Amino acid sequence: MTYYLIKLFLSAGMIVTITEIAKRNNAAASIIHSLPITSVLAFIWLYMETKDSALIGRHAYGTFWYVLPTLPMFILMPWLIKKLGGFWPGFGAGIVLTVALYLLTMRLLKVAGVNL
Repeated sequence: MTYYLIKLFLSAGMIVTITEIAKRNNAAASIIHSLPITSVLAFIWLYMETKDSALIGRHAYGTFWYVLPTLPMFILMPWLIKKLGGFWPGFGAGIVLTVALYLLTMRLLKVAGVNL
């Protein structure tokens, strides 16, 4: 149980830290946020629990392909927020765009014979 609490507080602490830094220095927070901290933590937690290096390799490979459809949201969010009149409409449209790109990516990967 202690292990899961450590995982929970460390993982949640990262998010809280990034949002607090963003209030003071957006550039620094953006750099930290762009790091694959969540992926690195997930790799560590998964390896500690399974000791399965091959699983980590497969997970990293899948993560690479699923990061790609998320990238357009980051570039379009400022425009969507401005055009759609605020955070929630822009954020919602960004999520819809990302889901559509996930579906397209999965279809293209299947056609290309990439198995995740």
